Amino acid sequence: MYEPALFQLTPAMTSGAELGRHLMDPRTTELDTPYSASDATATPWDRAEQVLADAAIYWISTVRADGRPHVTPVIALWDGHAIHVTTGPEEQKHDNLSANPSVVVTTGTNAWTGLDVVVEGTAVRITDDDALRDLAAAWEAKYGAAWHFDVGDGAFHHDAGAANVFAVAPVKVYAYDRDGGSATRYRF
Repeated sequence: MYEPALFQLTPAMTSGAELGRHLMDPRTTELDTPYSASDATATPWDRAEQVLADAAIYWISTVRADGRPHVTPVIALWDGHAIHVTTGPEEQKHDNLSANPSVVVTTGTNAWTGLDVVVEGTAVRITDDDALRDLAAAWEAKYGAAWHFDVGDGAFHHDAGAANVFAVAPVKVYAYDRDGGSATRYRF
């Protein structure tokens, strides 16, 4: 299983793209009272972060050039700073990210119990081969040998072709605790 401490992304690893400040803890955590039970308490950040680290499937929401939404399931990594996703250069989500890097990434459960987490942020392409090698190792550690990537020319490479890697550093995160009846907002 992938461990968040295995890989630590720094802004320098993005070949000049700025990811913002170090994001280990949110600047503010608050219960979103209109959407929470009267006796609910805010979900601690470490619980939401664990869901981000342990999830197998995530959903990325982007916006097409004509304004229509696009949502697709992806595998991803949370490293304690950002969620990392991949996309082939010919895919719709790649086109969308190139035109508008604002995204929402979600994960959670399809049951009436558990914790759902929604991350709002900006996708930044990672092009540094050393950073990509670290990410490729983390991807394989989390998902197994079927998800082995070679690295070169600022991208992942595998049997299906090239895949670009994007980091989504959170600006705002929501956690919806179905067991505790709480909606929690974290701002970074």
